[in-house]
Amino acid sequence: MKELYIFFSQILTSYRNLGLLIFRLGIGGMFMWHGFPKIAGGMDKWLELGKAMGVFGIHFAPAFWGFMSGFSEFIGGIFIAIGLFYRLACLLLVLNLSTAFASQMVGGKGLLKASQSLEDSFAFLGALFIGPGKYSIDEYLRLNEPEQGKYWNV
Repeated sequence: MKELYIFFSQILTSYRNLGLLIFRLGIGGMFMWHGFPKIAGGMDKWLELGKAMGVFGIHFAPAFWGFMSGFSEFIGGIFIAIGLFYRLACLLLVLNLSTAFASQMVGGKGLLKASQSLEDSFAFLGALFIGPGKYSIDEYLRLNEPEQGKYWNV
């Protein structure tokens, strides 16, 4: 049984970049779908979304924060799907989804409602460290790997 598991793992490991592409297209597409109504909703929608920042004591410029929420989901979803500025998009989505989680919990919606935001936040946090893989625009532009020793000797 162990040999079968190792054999199966070795086969799947050779398709790691395909798996990252499937992840990016699937989750990026879903965040584009979730984010579009937030971007297209205009000022009223942005004001409503931006009030979530009140959880952190931030009550100024709610329309800006609401727009940034929609931006991070819609534009971030596009960037995730195509693998452009992937890690920046992941970071924006981690911050956005963490804010959504905190807002839902403080708003009394409970973990059952808020869990999706938390789960997606963890997925993007992990993706931030993994990177977009070789089937991405970041890879094509050589943004995935900094020059050896340029920033840190790792």
